Amino acid sequence: MALVMHKEKHNNNQMDSSKYVRYTPEQVEALERVYSECPKPSSLRRQQLIRECPILSNIEPKQIKVWFQNRRCREKQRKESSRLTTVNRKLSAMNKLLMEENDRLQKQVSHLVYENGFMKNKLHSASGTTTDTSCESVVMNGQHQQQHNPTPQHPQRDANNPAGLLAIAEETLAEFLSKATGTAVDWVQMIGMKPGPDSIGIVAVSRNTSGVAARACGLVSLEPTKVAEILKDRPSWFRDCRCLDVLSIIPAGNGGTIELLYMQIYAPTTLAAARDFWTLRYTTTLEDGSLVVCERSLTSSTGGPTGTPSPSFVRAEMLPSGFLIRPCEGGGSIIHIVDHVDLDAWSVPEVLRSLYESSKIIAQKMTVAALRHIRQIAQEATGEIQYAGGRQPAVLRTFSQRLCRGFNDAVNGFADDGWSLLGSDGAEDVTIAINSSPNKFLGSQYNTSIFPSFGGGVLCAKASMLLQSVPPALLVRFLREHRSEWADYGVDAYSAACLKASPYAVPCARPGGFPSSQVILPLAPTVENEEFLEVVRLEGHAYSPEDVALARDMFLLQMCSGVDENAVGSCAQLVFAPIDESFADDAPLLPSGFHVIPLDAKTDGPATNRTLDLASTLEVGASSARRVNEGDANSYNLRSVLTIAFQFTFENHMRDSVAAMARQYVRGVVSSVQRVAMAIAPSRLSSQIGPKALPGSPEAQTLARWIFQSYRIHTGAEIFRLESPSGDAVLKQLWNHPDAIMCCSVKTNASPVFTFANQAGLDMLETTLVALQDIMLDKILDEAGRKVLCSEFSKIMLQGFAFLPAGMCASSMGRPVSYEQAVAWKVVNDEDSNHCLALMFTNWSFV
Repeated sequence: MALVMHKEKHNNNQMDSSKYVRYTPEQVEALERVYSECPKPSSLRRQQLIRECPILSNIEPKQIKVWFQNRRCREKQRKESSRLTTVNRKLSAMNKLLMEENDRLQKQVSHLVYENGFMKNKLHSASGTTTDTSCESVVMNGQHQQQHNPTPQHPQRDANNPAGLLAIAEETLAEFLSKATGTAVDWVQMIGMKPGPDSIGIVAVSRNTSGVAARACGLVSLEPTKVAEILKDRPSWFRDCRCLDVLSIIPAGNGGTIELLYMQIYAPTTLAAARDFWTLRYTTTLEDGSLVVCERSLTSSTGGPTGTPSPSFVRAEMLPSGFLIRPCEGGGSIIHIVDHVDLDAWSVPEVLRSLYESSKIIAQKMTVAALRHIRQIAQEATGEIQYAGGRQPAVLRTFSQRLCRGFNDAVNGFADDGWSLLGSDGAEDVTIAINSSPNKFLGSQYNTSIFPSFGGGVLCAKASMLLQSVPPALLVRFLREHRSEWADYGVDAYSAACLKASPYAVPCARPGGFPSSQVILPLAPTVENEEFLEVVRLEGHAYSPEDVALARDMFLLQMCSGVDENAVGSCAQLVFAPIDESFADDAPLLPSGFHVIPLDAKTDGPATNRTLDLASTLEVGASSARRVNEGDANSYNLRSVLTIAFQFTFENHMRDSVAAMARQYVRGVVSSVQRVAMAIAPSRLSSQIGPKALPGSPEAQTLARWIFQSYRIHTGAEIFRLESPSGDAVLKQLWNHPDAIMCCSVKTNASPVFTFANQAGLDMLETTLVALQDIMLDKILDEAGRKVLCSEFSKIMLQGFAFLPAGMCASSMGRPVSYEQAVAWKVVNDEDSNHCLALMFTNWSFV
């Protein structure tokens, strides 16, 4: 009989200190059953196990304990070995990818060296010739440069002739591969995209080529056929794709297929028309086993059917693009993605032209989005991602898609969806569109339950505006975290009323509303946190009897993306829709929100100090220098276009009233956003002018000195030991102190409001220096903390400080925070007058 041998060490006065314990297969099976239920059983559970299993009666409890210890150790070693194997496989694949990229770059360098020599010879020969010859040289030089993107002319090919379409498909394949792995396009790697086993991959954009193009390559743990299936479903990952229709499928050799496609993409703003494409897509397998999906537009120059124009759309051209998917040893795939399009930039207003000429935006919206979508699905399949609420990942992705699609539909207002314009009130700043055809939305993101059965529809108020010197990520993050700065609770209540049994109990929202607060509940962040889905609870506070009907908790489903300030050329979006408490998977959504897209960044001078009101000079060190000096993220000259759209349901007899309310509300939101943008925009100061502080506030260094000195005077101890006698040493050490240090105002008959926090304090509050002054102290402390602080307040004012016990508080986002101890002390100025109250939370952490 096979035996499993196990060695146990124990102390025994009469025997040797170690002996071998033999377990039969039946005993091991019984122990494994218990281990699968409880890997770490208690002493009582182990004794119970011996009583319940007679086959274990000859084994001592201590030996059982050692078996479970060793079993947990083996499990840990197995998991670690599996993890290291996976990492090693990723590194091997990434090394192969980098070697191929290095070969491609060497070819590109050789090509550039050849061109450089060609240009030198031309210039040398031109210097000794006549003017006419020089002109001819210039013409020839221009022709040479155009050889990078040749546009061969082909005779018209019959749509019913598979041989003609196959010829186009093979040409498309060759041109695509020359871009994906060759030197047909001059690729420039995007800053911040560094390769690694857990990185998104290598991302590059085109330079000096026709149209706009982006290229990415990376690793995913999915098989090539699965990757191809996902990527071919473009509407599932390309948020700007309105529809993708496969009009014809023609079999090709090697088991491949040729498809004729018609695709529509949304316009990103209300200021330009949407685009559509008529393309041929070719799917085939290469000799090395790689799977290729390539695509290009069919035009008069390529041959083949060109499709009929569609009203409301401008025909754009897709140059050879696609996906190269190669299997990896041990599973997974290496993906090369190329997106190359010509969006007909000359047909849009000049101020928006750079939006259609930006390879970085194409990279973010198409190329990187495809790679991230694949990585997301791969990690969901392996169980690496756990979502709150118990919902399936596919359901949560559908919610995000529905929010984006509903917002894009509202911004574009296509007539075939039932939208029509409503007359204006004389001003052209806000556009009102109505949709009285609910059946147009069937099978779309809407649900007919949000429409009144007795006649009505949806009304959309929308506007686009230009912003100067405001990074999109910073603006959208502020709008998300500080909804009360721009939103009206009464209007939110009206929007939420459409979900109730009696939707129109609230006839119309009163401007101004009443105070409310928000709690953000995370739901589904993506792998790299570039996009997250969340539920927002709006808490109303009624101060008068007539407000009681409105002052109830409401819920929004919200999607936010592009809030990483370090991402280059990124668009940012905040879209939300009211939901009810049940939050069903098929809940009706009527999205509203904001979309900010960066335009060209023009530089007309060196960047200087960046300040954000009080104590913004505390952004010292490398992080501040990096944000200020990076030319590609020059926020001082950054221009953005902001698109706003809000949707409301209406009854027919209330349509004009709702339209007037919506127009007034959107104008108020525009005004609030302009005010917020001015407040958070980085300042442009000359080198002779120092950073400005708020009126009546001390300079940052002075405030840091007051905090440091007051703590030493009142407690007899020091917050930290000074490392340098320089003037800004206190400021730097206070800013980088690991404990959360913050100051709040001390005014009679007013709630304490935060005026300053160091970096740890900002992290704990989950806010920024700009938004700090919107947070009140009593909002972050729990009830016990408020009671303790109130009871100790007189002591603080008399003796100057007080130690507060461990407790709980909350960030500005509503996340619970625990801390081991807090210290409160009053900060006095140079005249020994009370300036503010300081608090320090030690060893804090999110719960």
